[in-house]
Amino acid sequence: MDKTIDLALIGDILDEYADVKGSLITILQKTQDVYGYLPKEAIIHISERTGIAESEIMGVATFYTQFRLTPVGKYLIMLCQGTACHVNSSELILETIKDELGIDDGETTEDGLFTLKCVACLGCCSLSPVMMINEDTYGSLTPDKTKRILNELREAD
Repeated sequence: MDKTIDLALIGDILDEYADVKGSLITILQKTQDVYGYLPKEAIIHISERTGIAESEIMGVATFYTQFRLTPVGKYLIMLCQGTACHVNSSELILETIKDELGIDDGETTEDGLFTLKCVACLGCCSLSPVMMINEDTYGSLTPDKTKRILNELREAD
């Protein structure tokens, strides 16, 4: 278990939702908002407070792609791999990111700055190829534009 996890941070969430039937997804979303991911210790605590089996919580957490079981970098790069992005060379953008950062899909840079996640669709087909970094959307990507974006984020840190 991760000893750095302060379970008191999710106390209010559990006070509000622990006894509300059908609230597990809401609890997990709010917990992930607090920690940036779903720490194992938090899952155990949620199970204890709600009476929902850890296996059921893990089943929900692993079924929905919105949930993360490991910490992500400061900048979460979600690269679209949908049809429009694919036909507009998203694979070339993926290779550029991998080369620039030295990571593959699902990995985080050693400095904890970037995490790369390929996603099925971001719903921004007219901007293809497209990626989101945290809450910001970047479209009409080229390898050069992608490198500039990554370098700007590196320098801003």
